[in-house]
Amino acid sequence: MKLTKKLLIAALGSLLIAGTGIAQDMKFFRIGTGGAGGTYFPIGGIIANAISNPPGSRACEKGGNCGVPGLVAMAQSTNASAHNVNAIQAGQMEAGLSGAATLHFAYNGVGKYEGNAKPDLRIIANLYPEDLHLVLPKGGKLNSIADLKGKRVGIAQAGSGTQIAVELILADHKINRGNIEEAELNNSQSAERIADGQLDAYFYAAGTPVAAIIQLDNTKGLELYNFTTAEVKQANKSVPYYIPSKIPAGTYPGVSYDVNTVAVSGIFVTNAKQDDDLIYEITKALWSKTARKLLDNGHAKGKVITLETALDGVKGIGVPLHPGAIRFYKEQGML
Repeated sequence: MKLTKKLLIAALGSLLIAGTGIAQDMKFFRIGTGGAGGTYFPIGGIIANAISNPPGSRACEKGGNCGVPGLVAMAQSTNASAHNVNAIQAGQMEAGLSGAATLHFAYNGVGKYEGNAKPDLRIIANLYPEDLHLVLPKGGKLNSIADLKGKRVGIAQAGSGTQIAVELILADHKINRGNIEEAELNNSQSAERIADGQLDAYFYAAGTPVAAIIQLDNTKGLELYNFTTAEVKQANKSVPYYIPSKIPAGTYPGVSYDVNTVAVSGIFVTNAKQDDDLIYEITKALWSKTARKLLDNGHAKGKVITLETALDGVKGIGVPLHPGAIRFYKEQGML
């Protein structure tokens, strides 16, 4: 009995020692995303899954995940772009997703970031285009963006890149918080307000199709505002990183017409102080075969997140790539 007790104590001790080793080898990596009804949250979750490989997991070559050994990445729901760049700069998150416009403004300390630059932001990869949706109730109609004056309008949540861009676009049409009843809500909340008749319109930039908009389409129905050529051109002038785009008919089953709009690139961002080797391994894992399967099967927008487009438009944003990412792309002959 005594021998059995001693063996049990020894076994427990070994487990504790092993457990301590695992804990020491484990590294957590927080990724700021967006609201649950948008695209950042599911895409961030897929990326977190792709780059993770917790201690004790099967090795990549043995059929396991091809993430970074010992890394546990977690997608965290946030108020999206502006919140994420602030948190990354402050070291409150290791990485996050951001629209290219917000990233440019924050890094360079211009626009709403005047005097509050975020110089430690670094790019890991360009991901996908985010289309700006101007959502109206079913049967709703606008002759122009200027018709929003005096209406109840969702301008996206405070601290989001969408809100920064939307306020610049609205200003072109002499619309501001003084002549609309603005609502600072995330995509899901905005869709609910449209459904309940509490909003006349709302803006949201996200990769199509957007979960909350699909739900609204399936329940109450909706319309999407079709930007005029002049409005697209003006939006591109006011927010240079919003480029002409189109939401094809049928993207949302109830919207049977093409929708002209503008789009901004969604970017995977980190902090310059993150270890070069770690970011190299994360970049490598992001473009692994297992990550490809996860992206292709996890979300409609995942299919357009490719290594071939990882550097598209990055140079024009004016924010450096992280050295770890540079090392990987050089190995691929892309730089």
